Amino acid sequence: MHPPGASPHGHSAEEFDLNEDEVTCRQFVELLTDYFEGALPSRTRGQMEEHLVMCDWCVTYAEQMQATIDSLTQLRDAPAAEPSDAVLAVLRARRTE
Repeated sequence: MHPPGASPHGHSAEEFDLNEDEVTCRQFVELLTDYFEGALPSRTRGQMEEHLVMCDWCVTYAEQMQATIDSLTQLRDAPAAEPSDAVLAVLRARRTE
């Protein structure tokens, strides 16, 4: 997680709280993490939600990002598998070389 107001792309959430009425697709993509984390000013959050009503591409992108986040969360919570005997044998052989 990044500090409040700073996105992982180097932009602050406030930077995109524009005087314009609409968020562009590029801005949507750059602000999506902040949107998911609830870190956007209310006006920008509203602009993001309005954009979703008009842009099927960004809806698909947001759904894919959410699915990725959900999958990574499940992987993080899953126990690590033990390496097989074959993998361990290869690693031991390389170590002795």
